[in-house]
Amino acid sequence: MLRHKGSGTRYVFRQFAGNGDVYHKLLAVRSPYLPCIWDVFTEGEQTVVLEEFIEGDTLHEVLKGGLLTSEETRRTATDLCKALYVLHGLGAVHRDVKPENVILRGENAVLVDFDASRVIKPEHSQDTVVLGTMGFAAPEQYGLSQTDGRSDIYSLGVLINVMLTGKHPSRQLAEGRWGNIVAKCTAAAPQKRYQSVTELMEDL
Repeated sequence: MLRHKGSGTRYVFRQFAGNGDVYHKLLAVRSPYLPCIWDVFTEGEQTVVLEEFIEGDTLHEVLKGGLLTSEETRRTATDLCKALYVLHGLGAVHRDVKPENVILRGENAVLVDFDASRVIKPEHSQDTVVLGTMGFAAPEQYGLSQTDGRSDIYSLGVLINVMLTGKHPSRQLAEGRWGNIVAKCTAAAPQKRYQSVTELMEDL
């Protein structure tokens, strides 16, 4: 984290080995569900990013204090769908939707950390680099096929289940209608999942 000496404004400074294409696309985006990206510089395999500091607790920290209610889960999942709607509209996929990458700012959920994100390349049959977090990553993220928006829907389905039960859906599936939503999000075959976040939002 950096702090401006004059204004006291805090910023997040990121440096990572990888492609910065998604960060470059986000420079022009302003959304309450995504951090503002102020500057991006890429040279060779290194990318440096200056972005908005989001004040709040990560969902990971919040869940340490207990599970979310059904309404809190619906609100958080809907906000994340709105974040992913913007990202997918840019032709990009996040690839690392998990509690640590969600910050609760007031009543809004903000999706952060695009280091693992990539721009979808229709001409490719699979991702060039395998990235993601075990348990949240969709099956295709392990080199089976190319990731797309449905891969993020899979991860969001796992996250919904964790918010409600504290467990991966393979260990304990949420009850009732929530269980049906999670099951559809996390189908092994992408074509059996929700095909877009707008479709998922309708069920939420």
